Amino acid sequence: MRKALVAGLTGVLLTTTAAAAAATPARLGLPAPTGPYAVGTTDLHLVDHARQDPWVAGTTRELMVTVRYPARPGSGPKAPYLTPGAAKVVSEEDAAQLGISADRLDYTFPTHARTGAPAAGGRRPVVLYSPSAKYPRSVGTAQLEQLTSEGYVTVAIDHTHESAAVEFPGGRVERRVLPPGTDGKLLIATRVADTRFVLDELKSLKLPAGLSLDLTRIGMFGHSAGGFTTGETMVSDPRIEAGADLDGSMAYSQSARDFGRVANEGLDRPFLLLSAGDHSAASDGSWQEFLSHQRGPVREYRLPDGEHFSYTDYQALLPQLGLDPAAIAPFIGTVDAGQSVCTQRTQLGAFFAQYLR
Repeated sequence: MRKALVAGLTGVLLTTTAAAAAATPARLGLPAPTGPYAVGTTDLHLVDHARQDPWVAGTTRELMVTVRYPARPGSGPKAPYLTPGAAKVVSEEDAAQLGISADRLDYTFPTHARTGAPAAGGRRPVVLYSPSAKYPRSVGTAQLEQLTSEGYVTVAIDHTHESAAVEFPGGRVERRVLPPGTDGKLLIATRVADTRFVLDELKSLKLPAGLSLDLTRIGMFGHSAGGFTTGETMVSDPRIEAGADLDGSMAYSQSARDFGRVANEGLDRPFLLLSAGDHSAASDGSWQEFLSHQRGPVREYRLPDGEHFSYTDYQALLPQLGLDPAAIAPFIGTVDAGQSVCTQRTQLGAFFAQYLR
């Protein structure tokens, strides 16, 4: 049976029946980006002084974002996949669901981006990223590094107190605090507000010398609830010129046909729908509704042998754990991991190249 986050809101986690493996850390890594640029990275702490945090009473809304940018090669230390405080929480959560020891998951492994690397310079288009419900911004790293290597500045957003853990400067870790029965509409509305705040902040971000953002060319994509967030943000904010939904429904409830505005109204700008397994417009009522109202260009592509989490870094990471392939197939399918990552990069790269470059 296909394991999916229906509307990105049910929070299905990686669950397997695999026996606990020996507590030997797996050597994890992501496919290298293939574009002409090296990748630089910096993490930024953003504070929305005009907004209260909806999940923790009496606090101001704070976000962490990772900005990746085209860089000159070979300078600066490689950035970790997750910072130590966040890595500990996320690895414990994933390991519990996988039935393995948390010691098997070292999420501080080095990525291909270098912290503080000198920028390649130039005026660059921007692509925002929103992760799936309850997951950290790191889960789109392979896709984001690739787009950055092709010449984009990418901005990955963590939705604080929804993600398992967000680490702020000084080592402060804010964990998930969503109450049971959280209203899906409030969750998506919070994500949209987070995204629009980041859009506001783009004009004043502290960027490496020689790098500037072309704010007339902004795209966005996300996985699952992040794809839904992308569409809902585009309905209310014309600054995003092109968007992509990676296997995310656009419904709060499929059975009640309670769809988001993006499904009910469509968009007048380009949109890409990527799906996997048995999910597609043929099976998703909210996508059918969206397509019936969509006025801008639209593309669709399905990974028939993939699954919901094929559109995250789990596609590359889970096979490296040495678990029974049958146990992880419900989450990443039976598609060859290298082929899957390559196909996704090709689809996203071609889409944003056409509409942002």
